Amino acid sequence: MAARFTTIDDYIDAFPTEVQDVLQQVRRTILAAAPAHAGQSISYGIPTITLDGRYLVYFAGWKHHVSVYPVPDGDADFEEVVAPYRAAKGTLRFPLREPIPYDVITRVTAALVAQRAGDPGGA
Repeated sequence: MAARFTTIDDYIDAFPTEVQDVLQQVRRTILAAAPAHAGQSISYGIPTITLDGRYLVYFAGWKHHVSVYPVPDGDADFEEVVAPYRAAKGTLRFPLREPIPYDVITRVTAALVAQRAGDPGGA
């Protein structure tokens, strides 16, 4: 997407309806797992959920998938959960042709919140 967006709603509205629905649910999932005071913005051209003025998690829509970034390191159980979706060390990729595992997004967000709070066992 070459357009410049100023809000997450503008970003999501640029996608086909079926992808908009997925992106809105990804957004709701992240916000539900983040502290109530989490913010929302566009950074690097993609939706960004912030915590205390700093990025917490990014998400983005693509032609065939939705991605969530970054992915914290975690224990063996956490790594087993995220492994099927890892596209790179810090990226999870969820194909749009498959059900989106929102529980995985919740877990990643919770781990990022715990990491920010200084809890190394949060993942």
